[in-house]
Amino acid sequence: MSLIDQFRRYAFPTYLTAAARNSRIAWASSEQGRNNVLVAAAPQFKARRLTDYGADDGQEISSVQLTPDGDWVVFVRGGDHGANWSRDLPANPRSLPERAGVEIWSAPFAGGAPQRIAAGDAPCLCPNGRQLVFANGDTVWRAPIDGLAEASQLFSTRGRVESLAWSPDGERLAFVANRHTHSFVGIYSGANSPIQWVAPSISRDTQPRWSADGRRLAFVRLASDRALSYPGPRRFWDVQQLYLRAYEPKLWSIWVADIETGEARKWWSSGRSLKDSAVDWWPYMDWAAGERIVFMSYQDGWRHLYTLAAPEGEPELLTPGAYSIDDVTQTVDRLYLVFSANGGADTDDIDRRHLFTVPVDRAEVSALTSGAGLEWAPVIVDTERVALISASAQRPPQTAIARLDRGSLQLITLPQSAAPYPINRLVVPRKVTFKAKDGTTVHGQLFVSNALNATPRSNPAVLYIHGGPGPQQLLGWHPMDYYSNDYCLNQALAERGFVVLAVNFRTDFSYGHEYQFAAASGPHGAADYQDIQAAGLYLQSLPQVDPARVGVYGGSYGGYMTALALAHDSNLFKVGVDIHGVHDWIDQYSLRTILEQRAYDRGDVQTMLDTAWRSSPASAVSTWRSPVLFISGDDDRNVSFDQTLDLIRRLEERGVYYEALTLPDETHSLLLYSNILKISAATMEFLERFLIHKGSDSRG
Repeated sequence: MSLIDQFRRYAFPTYLTAAARNSRIAWASSEQGRNNVLVAAAPQFKARRLTDYGADDGQEISSVQLTPDGDWVVFVRGGDHGANWSRDLPANPRSLPERAGVEIWSAPFAGGAPQRIAAGDAPCLCPNGRQLVFANGDTVWRAPIDGLAEASQLFSTRGRVESLAWSPDGERLAFVANRHTHSFVGIYSGANSPIQWVAPSISRDTQPRWSADGRRLAFVRLASDRALSYPGPRRFWDVQQLYLRAYEPKLWSIWVADIETGEARKWWSSGRSLKDSAVDWWPYMDWAAGERIVFMSYQDGWRHLYTLAAPEGEPELLTPGAYSIDDVTQTVDRLYLVFSANGGADTDDIDRRHLFTVPVDRAEVSALTSGAGLEWAPVIVDTERVALISASAQRPPQTAIARLDRGSLQLITLPQSAAPYPINRLVVPRKVTFKAKDGTTVHGQLFVSNALNATPRSNPAVLYIHGGPGPQQLLGWHPMDYYSNDYCLNQALAERGFVVLAVNFRTDFSYGHEYQFAAASGPHGAADYQDIQAAGLYLQSLPQVDPARVGVYGGSYGGYMTALALAHDSNLFKVGVDIHGVHDWIDQYSLRTILEQRAYDRGDVQTMLDTAWRSSPASAVSTWRSPVLFISGDDDRNVSFDQTLDLIRRLEERGVYYEALTLPDETHSLLLYSNILKISAATMEFLERFLIHKGSDSRG
């Protein structure tokens, strides 16, 4: 068994959910590529497998849900839900002659064979717990939970239907009709009633939320703008409009409609500063006790929760402090919010996750968990308990139960794995900071083995750059399995004698608004590359590191930064591994979009194009000398496979040594476990060859 395989042999939990009644929970688990649904129930909360998919087939499980009574579990099998596009289309990383589809399945909680309900995605359970609905393009379908009858069409409308939400009594179904340039919130009330459009406008209305009595519907209104396809300041993944109005605020507001009268009223609207922009992709917003609305905003410079008690009132900050909110849920009585954040009494908690509670009507935050571990994804089980995912620097993520009165953490007993996990062999990373050239304080985690060669200036080093940008790396396992794979690789590299630094460069969301939305980052000037350069120099300055043997690797946006490092600083970074990175911000599609939208832009298009090109690794191949390994799948749905092909051609013309590992039919999400092992092994071998064995870069 390889070193990577030893460190990656654990079950990674996602999509944790709970039933409204009966204290039951369910989640998806990925263990060496075997994706299954697990369940547990009070009082023992001992886990058992509900499904028995035994192959590494690359078919992910998502949208795990329990019916209100907890008698049935519903889930989706297939697709690539981490993709930027085509996420609901089938994926076939095993290259089977007949690929699997994207399908909705159900299984009795008590046990029994799973039943295929229909081809589809994103199911929404009916309040009666015996039916579900799902959308397919412009059509909404209804099907029985037990799968014993075919799905039937409920209704259709113009535009892509999204965000299905049943009223509490199950009589009405709210939804969003996305019509490309705008979107409406609609309400379906039955086959004999026309769809009720809620305060239709030219805006993008989304995120419908029913009040507890079902008499009102709150929703988010995003300012209409043809040139912007997502809310918030521009981020790397907004491929279509990447260069347009990069640092203008995205205005948004919260509206509430009276269902009987159809009248809607604006409760709150954002200001015109960047801090008022909609949070990330969609802002968190929901009803709470006392007819309050709680929502997320950066108004005070951090991603925090606010409460709003009345229309046009002033929102009250619930979570003051220098930390950022992540997952949010509400207690059964809706009197308290439970959330994860990088806060706590320990100064190292800024690079961890812990759970906290706060009343919905006042700023009295209490820690639910603390210490050197990490906790995320809270789900309310009942009035006394919350389910969560728990990890540490050495223990892999595991489902757990905590008491809402701040009792001790109870790890859920998992089905036995084939081999015990080598916890004691893992390094506990150390939080470090250093300065970039412009004075910005940069954050990171340093992995150093106790068995490292003690001779000064004798050890190789590797800089790890995560993707995103945005998902801060932590002092332990990451909530995303994609980055947990990298955490395992960093641990393996440390065991093999490397000093490893994971850098949280500017654009990471946990260090405040100014750090996350730093000016001139990415295609707007690559200012965030200063942090990568500073990280390399920091590694060189360490007494145990040989400054002539520093390498770099990263995936996605981290691949972009890796390519920038090799192009601009081959003297510093002697070798690199670029995993499905972005190399040319002005690809053909983006250029066409810019030209099409020129009339809507107030800036100089040519200046934006020039800046985007200078921010691209492809523009600096003339100074690229270090060997590089490119790794990519050719069904990538986040970064076009053409990005790697184009850069390879440019390097070939310059005579730069490269190797390429291509994974047929694999996506950006790395769905096949065997491919994860292959990528990790290839990365380690390439870095060892040039930084430890000092291998030749000759292709002969």
